[in-house]
Amino acid sequence: MNQLYTIVSGTHRKDSNTLKIARYYESVLQEKGQRYEFFTLEEWKSFERDAHFIELEKKYMVPASKLIFIVPEYNASIPGILKLMIDCSDYKGVWPNKKALITGVAIGRSGNIRGIDHLSNILQYLNVTVHPNKLPISLVHTLLDEHGMLKDAAVLAAIHAQLNSFIDF
Repeated sequence: MNQLYTIVSGTHRKDSNTLKIARYYESVLQEKGQRYEFFTLEEWKSFERDAHFIELEKKYMVPASKLIFIVPEYNASIPGILKLMIDCSDYKGVWPNKKALITGVAIGRSGNIRGIDHLSNILQYLNVTVHPNKLPISLVHTLLDEHGMLKDAAVLAAIHAQLNSFIDF
């Protein structure tokens, strides 16, 4: 099946661990020969539904059949900027009947499990089917090498298993 994936790096913070993990997901999709777009919320500058936002929405969100969210923990939930992006979107034109994969990223030990659940609930409300393998990545800062690359074999294997399952989903 000719799916189009959009990877969403769910924060607008520069050089975040979230972005580093999202880039790893990108490399795996590329390695597997999948079509994808990469969207980081760093690209959204106005924080409202203006012409720039609509352009981003049409490029990244509307054409995607599957969405991959890499989401950092902000106050035991998701970043406000991600929630605002969802709230500003054309919810009838963007979300229904898509599939989503969610990975949480945190420097703490829970891997943003609460944020993963919160985002799952929001997406399900928008008629998005959420893949059951939601991966919490804990202590993320200890899993990256000096170049910001994932080095932990167990997490690398978990990501590959998660993506393999999502590709077949």
